Amino acid sequence: MLRSLWLDAAIVLISSSKLAGGFVARPPRSAPCFVPGVGRVFMAEAEDQDEDEDDIPGASSCNVLGTKLEPCCADVRGSGIGTGFYRNGYCSTGDQDLGRHTVCVRVTDEFLAFSASVGNDLSTPVPEYFFPGLKGGDIWCLCAQRWAQAYNAGMAPQLFLQATHEKTLDYVPFNILNQFAIDKEEAGQVLDKLNEDRLRLDKLME
Repeated sequence: MLRSLWLDAAIVLISSSKLAGGFVARPPRSAPCFVPGVGRVFMAEAEDQDEDEDDIPGASSCNVLGTKLEPCCADVRGSGIGTGFYRNGYCSTGDQDLGRHTVCVRVTDEFLAFSASVGNDLSTPVPEYFFPGLKGGDIWCLCAQRWAQAYNAGMAPQLFLQATHEKTLDYVPFNILNQFAIDKEEAGQVLDKLNEDRLRLDKLME
């Protein structure tokens, strides 16, 4: 009975997680490209966007570690507006979110200036879209391709791995995201625990 329960858990872990650190994973259907020595992420559109079902934010979504998606920011600067495509505080995504607002970042004034210079003004409020306008230090769900664009230009903002949706891995490899992680230490502990669980499952399955 105990062995059966462990096997069930193994199937869930292996089928639902993506590559993060040393954890076993399934690769994204549309893998991003990283060229060693060049340091550029190629921003290919995800091939499976039209196959997605809208997430139930905070309930069924997974982050880039393969664990439950944590909230990003539910109230930007006391505005009462939450971040994310659905404005509920989570960087969850679905069919309607063509821009993939999946990366939970902490913006800086330098990043905001860069973003405006490439045609993505994130500083000006847009009330009709419940967008408060961002200032340095704000936490927001950024489009995955916009984060990759900023990375390519050397202007990528820091991010929270546990609040960044797994779909981000269709655009940017985990090892690059990890370099900019604010919660790197805590995320590392999560990955260590997942790896320990994997090893225990492997032994039971031998």
